[in-house]
Amino acid sequence: MIAQASLVIDPDVLRNFGHNGPRYTSYPTADRFVEAFDESAYRNWLSKRGIGGIGRPLSLYVHLPFCDTICFYCACNKIVTRDRGRAAKYLKYLEREAELVSASLDGDRRLCQLHWGGGTPTFLPPDQLRELMAIIARRFRLVPDGEYSIEIDPRSVEPGTIALLAELGMNRISVGVQDFDPVVQRAVNRIQSEASTRAVVEEARASGIRSVNMDLIYGLPKQNVVGFNQTIDRVLDIGPDRIALYSYAHLPHMFKPQRRILDADLPAPETKLQMLSLAIRRLGEAGFVYIGMDHFAKPDDELAVAQRQGRLHRNFQGYSTHAECDLVALGVTAIGSVGPTYVQNVRTLDDYYDRLDRGVLPVMRGIELTSDDILRRTVIQSLMCHGAVSLEGVELGHMIDFRRYFRAELQELVPFVEQGLVTIDDEWLAVTPRGRLLVRAVCMVFDRYLRNQQRTASYSKVI
Repeated sequence: MIAQASLVIDPDVLRNFGHNGPRYTSYPTADRFVEAFDESAYRNWLSKRGIGGIGRPLSLYVHLPFCDTICFYCACNKIVTRDRGRAAKYLKYLEREAELVSASLDGDRRLCQLHWGGGTPTFLPPDQLRELMAIIARRFRLVPDGEYSIEIDPRSVEPGTIALLAELGMNRISVGVQDFDPVVQRAVNRIQSEASTRAVVEEARASGIRSVNMDLIYGLPKQNVVGFNQTIDRVLDIGPDRIALYSYAHLPHMFKPQRRILDADLPAPETKLQMLSLAIRRLGEAGFVYIGMDHFAKPDDELAVAQRQGRLHRNFQGYSTHAECDLVALGVTAIGSVGPTYVQNVRTLDDYYDRLDRGVLPVMRGIELTSDDILRRTVIQSLMCHGAVSLEGVELGHMIDFRRYFRAELQELVPFVEQGLVTIDDEWLAVTPRGRLLVRAVCMVFDRYLRNQQRTASYSKVI
């Protein structure tokens, strides 16, 4: 397998292979889900969790969609409002959904993982944060060594909020930054001071929060190499444990807020690549380990440890230390995974409330994986998390001959091998340091749905 600290940046190779493609937080990806997988199918799989007495660990995701301002770059499902009363109504319906799920859920109710995402979870005031945790605690049990995280917008956090979250059991926070340059912040309608960001992190440390992640985006309007370098300086001075370095995907035909961003204000592809190269070099010099995709962590962070030990996993929240969990997801658009299935809730509040008023789980679509899906998911997960696939391991786990089953895929990988991006021998298929930034492109070769349809226009660029 490849050395995890290694990373080689070749601009020509990135340009030639860095096409549009999925981020593979799941396989099959969410755009392959079908409406034929409905509420009854989901209930059926919830009821099967405990069959045979071998229940998988349980994870819970709660989607909190409200924001009080709109960031122009945002591609998340959110509802922009300053009416805090809307969150109170939403919590009542979250409780209804939690009750319906709980009534069908078989097996262990202990949570090894909990994540609140959005939107802006800290849109909720302290009393509603307490109420949400109480809703969860009435139906699930947080174990002492679990991973409990929340996404934080420092602009919506009052002093004491982070301490309250720690009191409620949260032990990880992810802090949105994107860029500290005031010119860039005005261009994306996200004015956020370094002081407010630092205050959140300092309160987290003082409250016993054990891990702090910070999100950065490169490729935003008005960004340049000098300004982004200064943002990196300030982020490193604040001292997070993890950094997520996302590439801005400009898809205004899909995400309406992005239409307020002028194409002329976006950095040129060459400048964007320079910012990426700079960030990778700076983070490496600061001691961060490249986990994969766009994630970096300190060597003693649990993500880095899990990767070294072969335990790293990838799900809808990104990289995780908890593999093979059943994931129950609550809220509009939330995506869960129970057994060999994926399920997604309806997109709008009106649909969400209507279904719950009728006592129906708010399922919009989903998919039950075939044996081929599960096999390909194994290969893609291994590539995304560890940069390599054990041919023998896949053969023993799925009772196939790897080279025969994936004959067409291995032929398609020949250009990757010729460019030194991938190596294939009798034991391993591995992504080289030169190819690590292109792992999504390697995974796309094993994506049967892409092979059949070749539809990539709706995805972001690999780099």
